[in-house]
Amino acid sequence: MVRCNELKPVAGSRKKSKRLGRGTGSGTGSTAGKGNNGHKARSGSRNKYYFEGGQTPLTRRIPKRGFTNIFRQEYQIVNVGDLERMGQVDKEITVGFLHENGLIHEVDRPVKILGNGELNKTITVKVHAFSKTAREKIEKVKGKAEVIGCA
Repeated sequence: MVRCNELKPVAGSRKKSKRLGRGTGSGTGSTAGKGNNGHKARSGSRNKYYFEGGQTPLTRRIPKRGFTNIFRQEYQIVNVGDLERMGQVDKEITVGFLHENGLIHEVDRPVKILGNGELNKTITVKVHAFSKTAREKIEKVKGKAEVIGCA
């Protein structure tokens, strides 16, 4: 039977840590095994992953082109053909209605109707923007394309 006071780790599984910087007689005194001077001999030394030894980094050497327009308006797209497939006749189609039927993901982002597909039903659509062909197709079947203000 094994008793708790007799338990020992397996031989060779535990190793004492190397005691650095404890005098010249220890073998790792003086510079504590770090060599003489330089960046890596200092406390807290660590190179950043993009450090290239002092050479001008790649990110600064390559040319920079273009810019990001911070005022760009990202529209959620719905095609005229999608409105046809919804099966709504003489119904007012709004942003909330499109969201409920899964044609758009977010109510807060503006919606634009594009002219891809055919439309045979008379509908009233109230969204943020229309393409020229989408507006023509909606008005061709005596529907209304009304622009609402952006969110």
